[in-house]
Amino acid sequence: MLYPDLGSTSNQLNVRGRKVLPNGGSRSSIQSAPYTIFLDACRGKHIVDVDGNKYVDFNNNYTSLIHGHCHPKIVEATTRQIAKGSAFAFGSSAEVELAELLCERVPEFEQIRFMNSGTEAVMNGIKAARAATGKAKIAKCENAYHGSYDAAEISLAVTPTNLDHGDPVAKAYSFGTPQGVLDDIVIIPFNDVENSRRILEAHGSDLAGILFDPFGANMGRTPPSQAFIDLFAEMRTKYGLKLIADEVVAFRSGFRGCMDKYNVRADLTCLGKIIGGGFPVGAVAGPHDVMSVFESGAEKAKLPHGGTFNANPVTMVAGYTAMEMMTESEFKRINNLGDQFRAGIKEVLSQVNVKANILGQDSVFALEILEPKTSPDTQTRGSMRHISGPEADLINDGYFISAGMHGTISTAMDEDDVAPFCDALHKALKAL
Repeated sequence: MLYPDLGSTSNQLNVRGRKVLPNGGSRSSIQSAPYTIFLDACRGKHIVDVDGNKYVDFNNNYTSLIHGHCHPKIVEATTRQIAKGSAFAFGSSAEVELAELLCERVPEFEQIRFMNSGTEAVMNGIKAARAATGKAKIAKCENAYHGSYDAAEISLAVTPTNLDHGDPVAKAYSFGTPQGVLDDIVIIPFNDVENSRRILEAHGSDLAGILFDPFGANMGRTPPSQAFIDLFAEMRTKYGLKLIADEVVAFRSGFRGCMDKYNVRADLTCLGKIIGGGFPVGAVAGPHDVMSVFESGAEKAKLPHGGTFNANPVTMVAGYTAMEMMTESEFKRINNLGDQFRAGIKEVLSQVNVKANILGQDSVFALEILEPKTSPDTQTRGSMRHISGPEADLINDGYFISAGMHGTISTAMDEDDVAPFCDALHKALKAL
């Protein structure tokens, strides 16, 4: 194919979509210029757009499709469930079964509460920390993405603070964010132990919790240090606050999630993406004493929580099937595959006149191009991603990769995928 092709069906759908949808769609994260690619069908590691172009998918719906697209076992299980019912105003055994599977894997998961998105999971994780402590303030890292809840998106997409000129300040991401929301968020610099300790100490007695992503910035491109995570545990011991681990993406790190790497337990873990088997999902998990904020008895719960599609039986069945297939050996296999991709990319860089950083961990990889500088058109303009340069070259070679040259590996991939991708990347980088 040749991207961009303004005569394509994808572009025609963009033109039609803009008449009835802001920016032509319903997700800021997928909007791109000169137009967004529209898909028609997907299976395994491949996606096919409405113009019939076929790509290897290194986006996998922003890390959520750990088995790729339309895994036969998930299709069979969900089709069977849909025939029995797609939504109930009652419980289902599938909810209990998925909860049992997840709680059996992670020692600190004694109970779990399901919802419908990672954003909802983080929102309820924050609310649970507040309900458990009776305090309002939450600390989070500057530029850390945690979904679109008001409190979670503070100081997102800002210029990193020059600490020589002062500490980070809570800044609104969305216009109209109330000042009261800003007042209750404490911003700390990512992976900076010394300055973060000083800031947390200044607010410690007012903090309900610290919200953090143990996979690190930008879907795992840069992991936090052990010392940074240990600092949070130290603050918990000193001030009685709750550690809220956002493992919406990070849970793909291993059989017991990401915090297992650091040997630090979270009080509340926010989940999503891979635990839904390709369907909308979110969850909050933790020990019973913290999760009890969701429980009601003679009085209402400290944190009342409803939702028409919470623990939807189709999602629960898909999630159970997906996670059951993710054995310890399968996590190890795709994480090793990530090592091979990163090694292959390193070899490509040694062969071309391009200076870049190889980023990522486990089953994700990323390439940060430093020199030669790409043209302004390859950079993000506001919230609109402009596809050109190496990214467009990869598309034209049959590879779809996330913004920022970020790749997500699925179980549908294997060692035979490494060399062809690296050949395409070599050609794209040589063009620079």
